[in-house]
Amino acid sequence: MMDAAQPLMHEEPRSGLVHRYLDPATSLAEVLFGLIMTLTFTLGAGIVIEDEGQEGVRQLLIAVVGCNVAWGIIDGALYILNQLFTRGRIRRLARSVLGAADERSAMRVVAEELDGFFGEMAQDTERDTLYLRVANHLRSKTMTPNGIRKDDLLGAFTSFWLVVLTSVPAAIPFLLLDNARVALRASNAILLALLFITGWLFARFTLGKPWVVGLSFLVGGGVLVALAIALGG
Repeated sequence: MMDAAQPLMHEEPRSGLVHRYLDPATSLAEVLFGLIMTLTFTLGAGIVIEDEGQEGVRQLLIAVVGCNVAWGIIDGALYILNQLFTRGRIRRLARSVLGAADERSAMRVVAEELDGFFGEMAQDTERDTLYLRVANHLRSKTMTPNGIRKDDLLGAFTSFWLVVLTSVPAAIPFLLLDNARVALRASNAILLALLFITGWLFARFTLGKPWVVGLSFLVGGGVLVALAIALGG
């Protein structure tokens, strides 16, 4: 419920399409999801290539890109729903604050919404001051219809392309190498390396050890892919 407090805090402007609309956790999750989806195809593609040769390669590339396009569209739609849900929670919070009997009651309403986030970041007196400011801001805020906005569509577009573009590195070896089996091994190696890099970048935002987190993403992603293949995914 961070959005309710955002007008009270200074935030550095984000540059670039991805950072403007998606927070680091969301953007890395989109990349991770796309890599796992792509690996699910490529790690199980040896039989297809063995049986159908170059035609199998073409079908594989179409399937990989098509699957990620489909999931990119789904993720984009979910992004819009999440934005509508978040703003809807703020509207509900504002209505509750306006209906509060007094200032202390309004602060309690805000505390129920924000304590989960600020509980470990500030002392009680500091949180009370913040919650009072949030309550006063919500009381003065003019509520507008909660419709789909331009930023929602741009965020959905960003989410879509993050998922789709993760399939591009998997396709490059098949375009450059004539030997389909060698290209498949190179493709899998690239995707596994990208899993590690995603974990490494994740560690930058969590103060984790980059090598440990990178290897965790690599192993964990491999396990998820193995489960998906075993379950027919």
